[in-house]
Amino acid sequence: MTEPDQAEATPRTRLFQFPGGVLELQSTGDEAEDYSGFYLEIHGHIALDGHENQGAVMRWRPTCIGYQRADVSGAALLWDQSQIRKLATRLGYDFADMVVYDPKFGRPPLARLRAQATRLDAEAVIVPSPEHFAGGEIPGTLVQQLDVITVTPEETYARRGMPPLRDLPPARADGA
Repeated sequence: MTEPDQAEATPRTRLFQFPGGVLELQSTGDEAEDYSGFYLEIHGHIALDGHENQGAVMRWRPTCIGYQRADVSGAALLWDQSQIRKLATRLGYDFADMVVYDPKFGRPPLARLRAQATRLDAEAVIVPSPEHFAGGEIPGTLVQQLDVITVTPEETYARRGMPPLRDLPPARADGA
């Protein structure tokens, strides 16, 4: 082997960092240093080995969605949407979608919100105010699924880290 042939046959390792990991490429070194012919994109919860791997996706920023009622926002619909987006950015969320509920269509008010939150694996939902929910109150069942953040007043209704404990009688150390 001549000197140039030997240099071409020497494998080279290149590391590329991306949010949530590192990609290692091994090459023979015959491509340019700025070669960008490799593209990796991961969606959902599928691991690189093809098996289902719930919870394994690590995001750069947590995802949130917006929610508002068209009848409550009225003419301020676009203003409310901009306030939701601004708050999401300020809090460090990756804003993924805006769900606008209009009661004239007769669908359950939170059905699409819950479906989108599940599909997008959202951590939080941002709403203009509590008035965008029935009775002006944040639904407890929604808070079990997502953190709920209101723009006005700016408050966060956080999910619990663990389920509430059942009411049990105190245990006795003597076994009685």
